[in-house]
Amino acid sequence: MNNSQQRGGTERSQVRRAELIAIGRKLFADTSYDALSMDDIARQAGVAKGLIYYYFKSKRGYYLAIVEDSVAGLVARAGSDTELPRAERVHRTVDGYLRYAEHHQAAYRAIVTGGVGFDSQVLAIRDAVREELLGAIAEGAYGHREIPALARLALIGWMSGVEGITLDWLGRKEPDRDTVRELLVRTLGNTLRTIEEFTPEYPAPVT
Repeated sequence: MNNSQQRGGTERSQVRRAELIAIGRKLFADTSYDALSMDDIARQAGVAKGLIYYYFKSKRGYYLAIVEDSVAGLVARAGSDTELPRAERVHRTVDGYLRYAEHHQAAYRAIVTGGVGFDSQVLAIRDAVREELLGAIAEGAYGHREIPALARLALIGWMSGVEGITLDWLGRKEPDRDTVRELLVRTLGNTLRTIEEFTPEYPAPVT
């Protein structure tokens, strides 16, 4: 097999894997992890069960791949718009976060709650996305990701509140997204001003 054939095979494999992940996201959005067997997944996906095992080894591997793919989408939203002024970047990050949660509710719940029970790998994925979002907020507010311990604690506290508010909002469907966004942006502003009081060298961005 020549290099061109190898590349073609790899590209087709990547496309097929991405297609299976997209199918899995829809399946797990409507049905719980425990309620779906590999036979159910293969039947609803319209593929041979062996194909899923080939790409993901197990149902858990398939589920983790779906969660990781969801995390990539959420992190991409948080890290976008780097050319905007700092205050607007913070605003856009919060808005992108809520939009993602609203349009990918099952994936969002899996990321925030740890997925299947207390799955250590899903929890590790969740911790990684929290770190990335924390970095995006810090970079938007201060222009860099390195922050003192107190600022980190304050922002982690705010982020925990964001997760709780977002989960409750997804369940209740009210108020509207714009109102929730403004609530979160204002509470973030309060957090950043509190950080400034303790560490004046980290002033809150002017809004």
